[in-house]
Amino acid sequence: MKPLVRVSRSPEATRALAARLGQWLAPGDVVALNGELGSGKTEFVHGLAQGLHVPPHLVASPSFTLVHEYPGRVLLVHLDLYRLEDLPLSMLPDLEEYLSGPQVVAAEWARRLAPLLPGDYLEVDMEIVGEDQRQLTFTGHGERSWQLVRQLAAAQSS
Repeated sequence: MKPLVRVSRSPEATRALAARLGQWLAPGDVVALNGELGSGKTEFVHGLAQGLHVPPHLVASPSFTLVHEYPGRVLLVHLDLYRLEDLPLSMLPDLEEYLSGPQVVAAEWARRLAPLLPGDYLEVDMEIVGEDQRQLTFTGHGERSWQLVRQLAAAQSS
């Protein structure tokens, strides 16, 4: 299957697209977000939280915090690995537990987690293509994640 490519024309559109995806997420799903600073990864997580019925006032930008947990329809674990560039993953044994547990995980800067990612995860690459425009490429890595890509493609075309 080919990756799904979508262009978002605003932060609100990015959140709406992610909220649609968040409606279908289930315990154990991992969303791996990649992209440069300012590409919309945190906006995307805000949308996922909305789709998972996390109260909006709870969702914060991680900044200096590695992990945020948000209760919703399913617990959302938000990992921001930006500051882990030089830290060995072996220093963070809890990461593996998060990635294999009964919650939804959204990991920013997910390539830094590559050796720990599960066999089935949804990768979202975000690229700045204009002042407010972002190109989002959704790639499944396993049957469940491809199912999510197909659902998103069908919802976007209807």
